[in-house]
Amino acid sequence: MKRLFFAAIATLVLFGTAGAQQVNLLCSPDLAWCEALGPAFEEATGLELEFIRLSSQDALARIRAEAANPVFDVWFGGTGDPHLVAAREGLTEFYEPTMWDQINPDLVSQVGGTYIPLYAGAIGFVVNEEALGNLPLPESWEDLADPMYKGLIAMPDPNSSGTAYTIIATLVQIFGEEEAFELLAGIHQNVAQYTSSGSAPGQLAGRGEVAIAIQFMHDGVKFQLQGFPLTVYAPSEGTGYEIGGLSLIANSPNREGAIEFIEWALTPEAQMIAAEKGDSYQLPSNVNTPVPENTPNLDQIDLIDYDFERFGSPETRDHLVSRWTNEIFPQPR
Repeated sequence: MKRLFFAAIATLVLFGTAGAQQVNLLCSPDLAWCEALGPAFEEATGLELEFIRLSSQDALARIRAEAANPVFDVWFGGTGDPHLVAAREGLTEFYEPTMWDQINPDLVSQVGGTYIPLYAGAIGFVVNEEALGNLPLPESWEDLADPMYKGLIAMPDPNSSGTAYTIIATLVQIFGEEEAFELLAGIHQNVAQYTSSGSAPGQLAGRGEVAIAIQFMHDGVKFQLQGFPLTVYAPSEGTGYEIGGLSLIANSPNREGAIEFIEWALTPEAQMIAAEKGDSYQLPSNVNTPVPENTPNLDQIDLIDYDFERFGSPETRDHLVSRWTNEIFPQPR
């Protein structure tokens, strides 16, 4: 209770007592992208934007905790499964934007009338071959459990990161739940560090603190472009993907401003901010947005038929995260 109290006080200090001209954003992509949104939005609309940056699972927990008295107006970005959970729990409400017909129909068909697709990206391996030394590159998910990679892997923690949940959900869909958790137990033996952020493993690999990061491929590309010696690719068995979300918070304090932000955020001009100023290389959802040159081509990646309906349910998400927390994480390594 103390943590929630102090979090609420911190939010009041940040957001103050701003009136209807301020939009309060819960932002889940990387910090650079979140920081670039405010100036561009204010220039385009005249409205102020304030944000707090939280990973997807932490953001979902925050929205749940504040459901009786919402602080935020919009949830921007982050993996889609938590957005689906929020929609099904009534924490967000579906808003159909005026440019709905410009949003990639393949993404729209996957999420239905639950949340607005903002971008897409695939899970993969991000490898520092220098740190790997004479060891071979892992080619498959199963390779990651090989003892020769002990202490060389980083991946995010599913209790805070939507990326990690997407990894677990991907393995369950490829191998079945029991075999997937056996594989996760094997990978756990090789993990040097679990991170709270989905993109942080790539930073560790880039600096040579580990050799292998499991995360979204577009985050690996970002670190490549920053000069880190990284190789980015998808596992041989296929891989899962995210449809990053944009959601209107139910009973938001500034619904009118929230809708104005949502409409703006889906324009090509706003979506181009991700790569141009935020070093983020996901596939944009608006079909009229130029695709950044360095964005991984999803058409060339063996994507599984990801079951967003099942793995976006609160029951499935809570079950898998709890099982990982209780069965995998406590194992000594």
